Amino acid sequence: MANVTDLQTKYSKLAQEYSKLRAQNQVLKKGVVDEQANSASFKEQLKQRDQSLRKQEQEMDSLSFRNQQLAKRVELLQEELAVSEAKGKKGKSKADSPSQHGLETQCVFDEDLQKKIEENERLHIQFYEAGEQHSRQESELKARLQELEKDSEQHQAVVGGLATKYMDTIERLQSDKARLEIKSQTLEREAKECRMRTEECQQQLRLSQSELNRQVKQSSSVIQEKVPFNDTKLIGYNSLNVPPHNRRHQLKARDVAGQALSFIQDLVAALLNFHSYTEQRVHIYPLDSSIEPISPLNQKFSQYLHENAAYVRPLEDSFLHLHQSITEDTVTVLETVVKLKSFADHFSSYTHFLQKILPYQLKSLEEECDTPLCSAVLTVKNQELQSDMKRVTSVFAKMQSYINLLALPSVRQDAMPQSSASAVFTQLAACLHSLHDAIKDMSKHYNQKASLEQELPTITQKLCTTTECLLGSLGSLTSSTGKIATFFSNNLDFFTSSGYSPRGSTLALNPLQAESMLANKKKAAAYISAVKKARPQSVPYNDALSNRRVLTSSTESREGLSQQVQQSQDKIARLEQEKEHWLLEAQLGKVRLEKENQRIADLEAQLAAAQGGSLNSPPAAASTPVQSQEEAEMEPSAGEREATLCTSLVGMLCITPSVEHVGDEESRETLIKTHYMARVGELTTQLQISDSKAVHFHSECRALAKRLAIAEKSRETLTEEIKLATQKITRLQDDLATTKRSYEDQLSMMSDHLCSMNETLSKQREEIDTLKLGSKGNAKKNKGR
Repeated sequence: MANVTDLQTKYSKLAQEYSKLRAQNQVLKKGVVDEQANSASFKEQLKQRDQSLRKQEQEMDSLSFRNQQLAKRVELLQEELAVSEAKGKKGKSKADSPSQHGLETQCVFDEDLQKKIEENERLHIQFYEAGEQHSRQESELKARLQELEKDSEQHQAVVGGLATKYMDTIERLQSDKARLEIKSQTLEREAKECRMRTEECQQQLRLSQSELNRQVKQSSSVIQEKVPFNDTKLIGYNSLNVPPHNRRHQLKARDVAGQALSFIQDLVAALLNFHSYTEQRVHIYPLDSSIEPISPLNQKFSQYLHENAAYVRPLEDSFLHLHQSITEDTVTVLETVVKLKSFADHFSSYTHFLQKILPYQLKSLEEECDTPLCSAVLTVKNQELQSDMKRVTSVFAKMQSYINLLALPSVRQDAMPQSSASAVFTQLAACLHSLHDAIKDMSKHYNQKASLEQELPTITQKLCTTTECLLGSLGSLTSSTGKIATFFSNNLDFFTSSGYSPRGSTLALNPLQAESMLANKKKAAAYISAVKKARPQSVPYNDALSNRRVLTSSTESREGLSQQVQQSQDKIARLEQEKEHWLLEAQLGKVRLEKENQRIADLEAQLAAAQGGSLNSPPAAASTPVQSQEEAEMEPSAGEREATLCTSLVGMLCITPSVEHVGDEESRETLIKTHYMARVGELTTQLQISDSKAVHFHSECRALAKRLAIAEKSRETLTEEIKLATQKITRLQDDLATTKRSYEDQLSMMSDHLCSMNETLSKQREEIDTLKLGSKGNAKKNKGR
């Protein structure tokens, strides 16, 4: 997870750098576009200058051609003038008419020559100005060309730096991608291992569930067979059906009562402020008591309002006592909450107080409507306030009746069934919502009334501040009633539910059952404390957690150990069977040995008796008929040996009577009984061991299931993170590819543009050089002329 967070931080840094470079890229794009626009404008300017230069060259060629023509014409005219002067000297003697005609032609030629000279001067001036303008434009273009070259060099440097930077980022991202791919492969392997482990755990869980289901069925059958008594089936034994103490219900009731106490404290504070500021307003408006006496009705109304604390404060105190009576060691139902009756009484007294001051409130508003400055709109608002006050008072009266109904079961038993109590709670919740709506409307209408009163010319600052305080108290009253209504609606299920009821019965809890319940709780607490003192101390919680961690971490090695334990258990079972077999053999051999010993002892006794009989022959002769008679009696019984059956507590056993002692049967029976009792003890111990192992395996399976769920969640989170990382990588690669492509296109465009600019500059330099040479040649020709 740390590597993933490092990668996320690296990718966030890369994203920030990428956004910065993207912004720089946008700036460079704008600069390149501006430079392209400037270069296009410069190209157009160059074209226009080229066109103007060509026009000027054409004009210069035409002017030079015209100048040559004029020079030739001037030469011809000079020659003609010289010829005409020579002819004039020779022909002075001729008539005056031809001389006059020559003078006129001479004047015409002089005027024409003067015009041509002026035109030639003007053309020379234009040519000089055009040359100056051309040189100036050429210098400006050179300076602009140098600036463009500098800008292009700077752009190339920036583009080169960005290209190197992007190459570095591409290499770094490629390395991160390779590292992430390796990590994703490792995570996939871990996921596969987790899946295999989960499958194994699921198999073990299914086996344990089947075993537990079997044990549950067995225990349920045992309970049904061995525990037939159930006191809830017989109505006559309902006195034994004392419900258990519900500590969770008590804590919930304590919490709900605490929240309700805080809301009622806010409500009491808001009601005190509302009645106090209403009393101040009665003393100020419509007549100020400091200037002139108020009406008797308002005086009585003020006197009643001054007594509001005597009716409002007991609400908070009685509910505080109710909250203090609800503890963890009590039983909180409607039948046992005695303090609710006092709260209901104080609420009834406050409702009577509201009903008592309601006519005075209505009359006070009517007096405000009777004032000369009261407009029609203000009168309408006062009427709306009167209806709101009536509505609030009626809602308080409804709430009083419902609260009295809820307090009735604590005074009189069997006063109200559970269904009726639920209906009363539901209606009380609806009344609370209607109270909130009524006070909300009253606050809205009072706000509108206050805004209209602000426009009156006789309004004072004292009345403004009192009205603002009154509006604030109405706002707090609205918020507190809304909170109480929402709180009651949210906890309506708790109020309507029966937290205590006898098992198998739908009747409510009576106080006698509550007392017996508390007595049983005290006895149970005393018994548990005595058991805790007698028992040794339990394992500390931290040690238990560490042991649990050790147990959950050793599940992998436990699989092999469980197999070994299974094999060893099989071996132990076989050995136990062999042991039982040999124990039976040994006991039988022991019984046979005892029989043989007994028979030997009997034979020795008979032998001793026979030896003694040989010494006393007459008695022996007398005893021989007796022995022969006994043998004759024994012979018919020999035929009955194989048909005798012996019944005992263990079962029936076919025995053959012999000469041995009759106690052999009893000894054999006792030996077999002791053997089977020992065997039953061993089987019970094995059953207990198997039960403990089943419980242990069940807890282990639950731990494995939890670990499996945690591993699945971590796997899902890791797969989502991998998906997000791959998406980020692909997006960044796409962005890098697009930016790289765009920069390559821009670089190619910039290089093409620079090549074209260089070509145009070279062409312009050649044209400028040609123009300079042409202008120098023309200047030399003009000087020569």
